[in-house]
Formats: sequence, C-alpha cells, structure tokens
Amino acid sequence: MAARSICVLGGSGFIGTQLCAALAREGWRITVPTRNPARAQHLSVIPSLRLIGADVRDPRQLAILCDRQQAVINLVGILNEKGRDGSGFARVHTDLARKLVDACRSQRVGRLLQMSALNADADRGASHYLKSKGAAERIIREESGPDLRWTIFQPSVIFGPGDDFVNRFAGLLRMIPGGLPLARPGARFAPVWVEDVVAAFLRALVDDATAGESYQLCGPDRFTLREIVCLVRDELGLRRAIAGLPDWSSRLQAAICDFVPGKPFSSDNYRSLTVDSVCTVNGLARLGIHPQSLTAILPRYLGHQGVAGRNSCYRQSASR
Repeated sequence: MAARSICVLGGSGFIGTQLCAALAREGWRITVPTRNPARAQHLSVIPSLRLIGADVRDPRQLAILCDRQQAVINLVGILNEKGRDGSGFARVHTDLARKLVDACRSQRVGRLLQMSALNADADRGASHYLKSKGAAERIIREESGPDLRWTIFQPSVIFGPGDDFVNRFAGLLRMIPGGLPLARPGARFAPVWVEDVVAAFLRALVDDATAGESYQLCGPDRFTLREIVCLVRDELGLRRAIAGLPDWSSRLQAAICDFVPGKPFSSDNYRSLTVDSVCTVNGLARLGIHPQSLTAILPRYLGHQGVAGRNSCYRQSASR
C-alpha cells in the first residue's frame, strides 16, 4: 500500500511533536512547514518526516504545501497576542483557517483536522482567544464544501512533557519563594493527556464517521486551578502557599502582566478563565478512548511526592 501523505501545521510544537511521531508509527509520510527549521530539528529523528521552511500565512506557499496531501492537520495557535484588541488572535486563528480551507479545496485535499478549544464561540466567546477560535470553526464548517471532510477537536487544557500549562506553574513555583498569588483559583478544568489527544486525531484520520463532527476532549477528572497548582507543588516537593486572589485583584494582576515581556498572564487569559473548561459530552468516550488522569501521569515528568502531599492540595482547596 502506498504511503499516506499528511501536512501538519504547527507540527514542531508540544502537541505536534507527539502527533508527528505517532503518525510516523502509523505509516504516514509527514510534511511539517516552519518559518525556522533550525528550531524544529528535534523532528529530524522521524525518518518519514520532511521539514520545509515556509510561511503558512502566505496563501501561495500554503497551496504548495497542500498539493498532493491526503490530509492536513492545523495545530497552529497562540495563547497571547502582542496587542490587546484581538487582531493578533484573528490573524493566527481565523485568517489562517480561511486560507487553509481555500488551499485545501484548490488542491483537492480530502481531509482537514482542526485543533480548536473548549468554549470557542465566534459570537459569545469570553475572550479574544475563544472568539477567534470559534470564528475559525465557523469558517471550516461553512466554507469547506462537500469534498473537504473536516473534524474539529475542542480540548480542555492539555498536559504532558513539555506542555505550557503544568510546566509554567512548575517554573513559577520554583522561582517564587514563600507563596504564589493565583488568579481565578476556582476556575475548573478537565486536563487531558497529550497522548489521548493524539489518539483522537489518529482515530479521526481512519474513521469516516468522524467527518463533519466536533469532539470535546477532557480527562476523567475535574480540578480547580488551585487544585492543579497544588498537585504540581506537591509533586515538586516544594513548600509554597497558594494564595487565591479575588476577581478584582485577578483583573489587576492580569492588567499589569499585559505589559510584562512574554505575557506570563494577560487580561485575555483572565477572561478565558471566567468560563469553566470542562466537557458537556466527552468526545474521547465517543471515539472509544479511555482518558488518563492528571494524577496518574503527573509524577512521570515532575517527580513524585507521595499521597500525603497530594492530599494537602484537596484539604486546602476544600477550605477556599
């Protein structure tokens, strides 16, 4: 059987790296475009993967990338923009989705898998991030036409080695002595393991019944943000107080961080946290995938502090 060909936009990132490795194991021939191939050399160990220097924002380059591809996966996304008016999110999420649909249709690509987010909504999204993700979903649903079969994934926060969620809090906890002031400590998540997300993408590629469907992706457990940070703290074996901030103080913290280089937190992040990131119907179950728990996986890449340490997290959370 001839090798199947696929282009993965955003393939050099945290999720993309895991997904590309899994696609290679399944016999796919993979193309990963990147503006800076030197920063994606960790993918060079995958023998069936080809790195191409390209700017996916350019419609002509995007069309060339989609040529002769059986499927395209779009993982491109940002958590913060340089400005604060939503235009940065729109360029990366919404505008790219429209260009990608056009490129896929012009090159007769048969399959498009899109990474979105829980609570994405073009009209009622709580933040610029969620609105732009929702607008991208709308474009894919309405403009793909009958020959481009799409599937959309809407995950809660994704965790695993190299993630930008658990590891960000781990870094803050190591850096800040005494205690960590935490915005929106009661915000709820259902963290989903990166390998479960990868399994969902792989399943969609071989199951025609997933075309035209959207799947919410969540882990088996729900946690508040405070509980997650406590779990991270205890796995690291650190003695840190987690000081939950009231909303007015959370908004102030976000407004200040809007001007901090790298934006470790932002006003748009705050707005996203006002909506719980939990599934109404878990798409992993619909796909026949049994999700792994954060508590089972976390010790594998952060260290293990034991049950007693983790229990302190729940005791502190219960008194909030």
